Amino acid sequence: MKETAHFLSPMQWRRYLFGAVAFLATIAAAFWLPHFVDPMNAPRPMAQYAQNTLFSSFGGRSPKTLDPQVSYSSDETLYTYNIYEPLYGYHYLKRPYTIVPRTAQSVAVPTYWDKQGHRLADDAPGKEVAVSVYRITLKSGILFAPHPAFARDAAGNYLYHALSDDVARTIKSPLDLPERGTRELTAQDYVYGIKRIADPANVSPILGMMREHLPGLADLSERIARARAKRGTSNSWLDLRAFVLEGVRALDEHTLEIRLQGKYPQFDNWLSMAFFAPVPWEAEKFYANARLRENNVSLATWPVGTGPYMLVKSRQNREHVLKRNPNYRFDPYPCEGESGDAAKGLLADCGKPMPFIDTIVMQLEKEAVPTTSKFLQGYYDSPQITRLDVGQSYLVAAGDDPRKAKLYRDKKLQFPTAVEANIWYLGFNWLDPVLGAGKTPEQAERNRKLRQAISIAVDWEEQIAIFEKGQGQSAHGPLAPGLFGWRDDGPSAMNSVVYRRDEKGRTVRRSIEQARQLMREAGYPDGRDARTGKPLVLNFDWQSAGPGSKAFLEWFSKQFAKLGIELEIRATDYNRFQEKMMKGSAQIFYWGWLADYPDAENFLFLLYGPNGKVTSGGGGENAANYANPEFDRLFEEMRDLPDGPRKAELIDRMIRIAQVDAPWSFGYFPSSAAALHQWVGNAKPTQMVRNNVQYMRLDPQLRVSMIRAWNAPVLWPLVLVVWVLAALVWLVRRHLAGRAARNALGRDREE
Repeated sequence: MKETAHFLSPMQWRRYLFGAVAFLATIAAAFWLPHFVDPMNAPRPMAQYAQNTLFSSFGGRSPKTLDPQVSYSSDETLYTYNIYEPLYGYHYLKRPYTIVPRTAQSVAVPTYWDKQGHRLADDAPGKEVAVSVYRITLKSGILFAPHPAFARDAAGNYLYHALSDDVARTIKSPLDLPERGTRELTAQDYVYGIKRIADPANVSPILGMMREHLPGLADLSERIARARAKRGTSNSWLDLRAFVLEGVRALDEHTLEIRLQGKYPQFDNWLSMAFFAPVPWEAEKFYANARLRENNVSLATWPVGTGPYMLVKSRQNREHVLKRNPNYRFDPYPCEGESGDAAKGLLADCGKPMPFIDTIVMQLEKEAVPTTSKFLQGYYDSPQITRLDVGQSYLVAAGDDPRKAKLYRDKKLQFPTAVEANIWYLGFNWLDPVLGAGKTPEQAERNRKLRQAISIAVDWEEQIAIFEKGQGQSAHGPLAPGLFGWRDDGPSAMNSVVYRRDEKGRTVRRSIEQARQLMREAGYPDGRDARTGKPLVLNFDWQSAGPGSKAFLEWFSKQFAKLGIELEIRATDYNRFQEKMMKGSAQIFYWGWLADYPDAENFLFLLYGPNGKVTSGGGGENAANYANPEFDRLFEEMRDLPDGPRKAELIDRMIRIAQVDAPWSFGYFPSSAAALHQWVGNAKPTQMVRNNVQYMRLDPQLRVSMIRAWNAPVLWPLVLVVWVLAALVWLVRRHLAGRAARNALGRDREE
């Protein structure tokens, strides 16, 4: 029988064509649709990422306290310095750090008076000054952020200063109350805040220090303590307006007068700290309710300030939200900065009103892995906006892994870096007979050359490269970059005892042979005492007994071995280490210092003789117990001077003395690095400008587009699987239909 050819019918052609078009359209949609829909892994609705909101995280627990007179932790500064406003602050862009007014009209120039009440010249020596008077004028029209503590009824009575227990028990946030009010900031609010430093119930960490400078502060503390003892409780509200603080008063609504004992130019730096922030008495009165405190509603958790932001949501150990203070005044972005800031785009917003960001959301992340993942996905603008070391791990990872380096480049991540006002150093105990001052001129010279030789041998550039992954700058003296007195053409940047200039003008460490020559001159050729022939053994006290320090300590041993010195490691826990330092029994030690404020005094006092940890009798910060009469004399003059040519000259002379005496091997200044996405602008890392978020800006549209691009769901494999299954079903059905047709044809033939 002749075989008949089979052709597709028009209906079949249409079916196949429709299937092919549907297949191609579905595949195309699988590739393109994800770019226009919300990512499925977004932790929040995408609409929130389109808003002018900064998202970041915090680790561990919520900030311990946001009470300005108590708070002293770096993870609290995002809140305290953006909600509260001290009189002064620091210029965001300028280096060296420059004090600028915040709520004050200008940075006041103090007047000086002697014991007889006679006015002295502005440049009067500190020893002649009995009293320094700061008269500071506030800007007018500054308003507190809206808060129930200020709410009043039509008769002028405060609505919420006497909440009933039943109502107070229901309050989880002060913003649960319907009415809010405000008023103008006055000089009395600063007086009240300073008095709170003296209140023993607050346990302010600067009370002990400020007693030395603020007359009457110690007496006020005792009077407040007695008043609280009479009440039988330290938690009830005590109206501090009723207590007089000698030397601190409001001359009128906008003029504050502070009288200090002696001359203390560094006091301007303290007036830049939250310890001296204003506190309205109404806030203390409002939070005095015992039932509110039971609900963790207090000044420690819900601040009341005049700054650019206000706390609107606080879920302890979960989430904190800051929003723009609707009462905040016009505050222009700076128009000046360091050389290079304009090229970085940091001056583009010159004169524009701040803050630029409307909302700040801080979310708890207990582990580093999810924090990093969400940051790389774009859901955090910075892993932790409050930390300047968070970028370090990314820079290290990029250096170790080319794939991560490419990933960070592709995402255009920013890691702005800065050298911190922080130093790590190797100290020599000045009381030690081998490494210390020496009892005779001959012994002093011998010990000095030994210290100089060790300073050359310990290669801090190598230490930075190996253990800090290049994130640091070797120190030539005790003064950190970014502070007045440090300059790249002065002794602060060139220790001629340890370094030299090569033929190309570069600063290089002196050779180990020069160090060995100093060893011979000191009487220790090849690391042996020339008089006894015994090897020189030095003790290195290390402040940790854990195994994680092995490589670091081995490195130190190798540095000393270059000179033939045997280094005996004495590792203990930190408490035992502290005891040794207090007793002066440590010979060589490794320690660091983080500046409280950016003034040369806060570094050079680490070498001031009367501040010796042992010799002062009070546990001063001069851990080496170094003493040099000339250094001390210059320091005493320098600390009483404002920034200027004379102060710069004295700083140079002190640094040169310290370089020659070598009480430290000066170590290094760590670098800090932030981590930010490309859509975050005006970012300049600094540990001193703690209200830095108000200067930053966002590009939410760019953020949304990048989040969608980086987190688009990959749908085409799923679509392909569906089509393959559909094709299999179609083939099976076609096969079954064909077999049924053949069976039917066979039955027809049989019939």
